[in-house]
Amino acid sequence: QVQLVESGGGLVQAGGSLRLSCVAAGLSFSNYVMGWFRQAPGKEREFVAAISRGRLNTDYADSVEGRFTISRNNAKNTVYLQMNSLKPEDTAVYYCAADRSVVVYFATQSYDYWGQGTQVTVSS
Repeated sequence: QVQLVESGGGLVQAGGSLRLSCVAAGLSFSNYVMGWFRQAPGKEREFVAAISRGRLNTDYADSVEGRFTISRNNAKNTVYLQMNSLKPEDTAVYYCAADRSVVVYFATQSYDYWGQGTQVTVSS
């Protein structure tokens, strides 16, 4: 019944921007920690960003810090990932994830629920 649906991916040129959205259903959204992960072909799924409940603390992977911004709108049950200054190495499938209590925010196993992913391709 829990559904996380990502959107906003696409093909962009290096230096461009994209805004990903993830709409959640079937859960009490404001009570969940939300995260973004990405996976390139042949690579392990890696942490991108996370945002907490309450005070909305954020954390970012070193590779995206300063370029990406995670945010959430609890009234819309939506978490966003604003991606600026995109690089070809950002090319991956981006996944939205949710969990009520995240201990290790950057670990995939910390999250119980996942979306289907949205493709982001950055050309040079």
